[in-house]
Amino acid sequence: MMRFQLLIFFFITSTAIGQVWQAELMTGAAHYSGDLAENQFSIKRLRPGAMFNLRYFSGDFINVRAGFGWFRLAGHDKYNSKPALKNRNLSFQSNVFEFNVCGEMNILDPAVYYAYPYFFAGAGLFYFNPYTYDKDNKKIFLPPLSTEGQGLAEYPDRKKYSLVQFCIPLGFGGKLNFKDKWELGYEFGYRVIFTDYLDDVSKTYIDMEVLAARKGNKAVELAYRKEGVPFSETGEPRGNSSVRDSYFFSGVKLAVNLEQNKNKKKNTEKRKHFDKWYKKQ
Repeated sequence: MMRFQLLIFFFITSTAIGQVWQAELMTGAAHYSGDLAENQFSIKRLRPGAMFNLRYFSGDFINVRAGFGWFRLAGHDKYNSKPALKNRNLSFQSNVFEFNVCGEMNILDPAVYYAYPYFFAGAGLFYFNPYTYDKDNKKIFLPPLSTEGQGLAEYPDRKKYSLVQFCIPLGFGGKLNFKDKWELGYEFGYRVIFTDYLDDVSKTYIDMEVLAARKGNKAVELAYRKEGVPFSETGEPRGNSSVRDSYFFSGVKLAVNLEQNKNKKKNTEKRKHFDKWYKKQ
């Protein structure tokens, strides 16, 4: 009976907080998983990131937000333990710019609780452009080099990959409301993506003579980077195309209401009423 009364109370007060627009800034760490990482997580692959969200805080259990984020992603074979990966000696970095629209589901009613958890899911687009540094420490962008034969006539099944891709953000977090104007929170967000070329590594090695003729010696140098040993095993695995790359972003955030909450006094009374009601149960 008590649980039923509690649900009725939540339903009645679900719109008490009022419909408010919020601006939110989030800073934290981004992390890549893919062909240059033998483990799903490594602290050595953490890189900085930031995100700005504009949220329509409707006051009930469902909110909608639009966000723009910047993340730095990186991977390096030198951090792997398997000899074959260390010999490959590949590395990449990329700045990722993401736009997404997500729905949030609050687990507790923010009109009643000052602290509450939530889940979110949505859809978005992101831009990436993987690069590395050659032996002279010169920055080289990898897509034009066709390191796995992308776009070459000799490999018609390997198309050039787009630098703009679709993503599905999924995650959870928690918020702490104070003064009915500010919110402090934490969030973890995983990105399901639909490319295996986030790191420019996916399939097998191609004929290095063909690569040199089409794209030059620099492409050959960056396709296989074990020093002093030229690569000759055409068709050998360079990556694992059966598992797509991914990334996540996790951090702390601060949100502020962009307009006055017209129901601030009402919210306070509702919280007091809830406290008194709950103590009597």
